[in-house]
Amino acid sequence: MGKGEQGVLICEPYKSEIGQYWRFKTPEVAGQSSDKIYAMFISYLNEGDFVGADMARKYLQMGFTRSRRYANYKGGKKHDPDQGYRQLERGTGEAQKALSASIFYNKWKLAEANEKYAILKKQWKNERG
Repeated sequence: MGKGEQGVLICEPYKSEIGQYWRFKTPEVAGQSSDKIYAMFISYLNEGDFVGADMARKYLQMGFTRSRRYANYKGGKKHDPDQGYRQLERGTGEAQKALSASIFYNKWKLAEANEKYAILKKQWKNERG
């Protein structure tokens, strides 16, 4: 269990199971994506699969953070590699990505507030550190 979004793009089989549904191009797409991933989160919890649930939670978190990046910066690029990686101007992104971000944010927080998830997380930390 890493911090934040750590491990989300390398942990199989969850990367393949969840990642195929992770989309945030428009608010409508983000709504469908976050609903599906949240349903997977609940399914993993019902199976007692904490790792799967945590990975689904991480995808919801990553949906928020990536959407915000595209809302804040044109093309989602925060730094310009051609100019010594200086930070680009903020506020040049797409407004609809901010809506996508809020959709993912709400599902992410709903997942984190889940009582069963909190219990499994505490058990995991007690057993594995």
